[in-house]
Amino acid sequence: MSKVKEKVKLRREKLEKIIKKKLLNISCFSLDAEKIEGRNLENMIGVVQIPLGIAGPLKVKSLEFGKREYFVPLGTTEGVLVASVNRGCKVIRESGGCEILVKEKGTTRGPVFKVNGLREGKKLIRWLKKNKNELEKVARKTDKHTKLIDIDTKMVGKNVYVRFEFNTAEAMGMNMVTIATKKIVELIKRELRIKEAILSGNYCIDKKPSWLNFIQGRGKQVWAEVVIPKKVVKDVLKTTSEKIVDVVYRKQLLGSIMSGSMGFNAHYANMIAAIFLATGQDMAHVVEGSLGVTTAEVVNNGDLYFSIYLPDLMIGTVGGGTHLGTQKECLSILGLDKVKKGDSLRLAEVIGGAVLAGELSLTAALASGDLAKAHQKLGRGKR
Repeated sequence: MSKVKEKVKLRREKLEKIIKKKLLNISCFSLDAEKIEGRNLENMIGVVQIPLGIAGPLKVKSLEFGKREYFVPLGTTEGVLVASVNRGCKVIRESGGCEILVKEKGTTRGPVFKVNGLREGKKLIRWLKKNKNELEKVARKTDKHTKLIDIDTKMVGKNVYVRFEFNTAEAMGMNMVTIATKKIVELIKRELRIKEAILSGNYCIDKKPSWLNFIQGRGKQVWAEVVIPKKVVKDVLKTTSEKIVDVVYRKQLLGSIMSGSMGFNAHYANMIAAIFLATGQDMAHVVEGSLGVTTAEVVNNGDLYFSIYLPDLMIGTVGGGTHLGTQKECLSILGLDKVKKGDSLRLAEVIGGAVLAGELSLTAALASGDLAKAHQKLGRGKR
């Protein structure tokens, strides 16, 4: 054996000993390795700690579940964020609460089938429409909570892209729909004698910013709005309704057009990432949650109408990292730690309300000229 190979072998053996020792002493960490290995992580050597804060109470007037108040857990390393969301929550409370509407859109998986040409592609598309009920039965056999609700198709050249849309109950459900789609693809290949298919052809579209998801929606769609009395705008936000509307027009809307942004908002991703960390969501879906539109108008002789729209929110209250200790405790703060029908919609409401609060507060800080001062005071630490 050469000296180089011998060094590589020794280095690998040393690394294996270190990893084994870490795993044997994992009790020094705040997570149980046995509950994580094979479910949430491989080759576990420790944990990464993120500071956890809380904002609220957030007063919600849900069009689905009625009036509720939530304290919102936020995991972040960005100073000022929790304070900003907390200020937004105060404004919402003093305005009587925010109205929120949530719609279930479903979790998607989008395979691509390689066909011989247009004739075979047309045959496949017709077969899918005709046999939707049969495909739904196939999906149900993989998991009783997986229900096929819609099929969308697009064809280009010798490729047929299929977007299967599933209801996955309270789970975010990407693993569920991937397994179900695999079984469906196998059936299609057998029945139509199609030789090749790729399980995900990016027509899902998963963990990437996409106009398709923006327009059609994915996961949950959330709308949130609040009408803020001009006195509250002046006393709490330290600005005027007119100035906030001007910032929304010039920054969130026109600025996003000029930069080619797919998110017509100030910082949805900030609040979404913080709640995702706290409640055990898949962090890669923050990129989808960053899509959305903020609007604002002056109403009733000076009051402020402020709204947000999230078209693509991929979340769940079971599965993923929701079972982990801290994450489960954060869900319990929201009253969502038990498996109850509608909990994922309630979590979507919380996220929508928190995004509304954070978006409002930052926009107001820009309107009043206080953004840099706030970061200087709260985001730089003691000097």
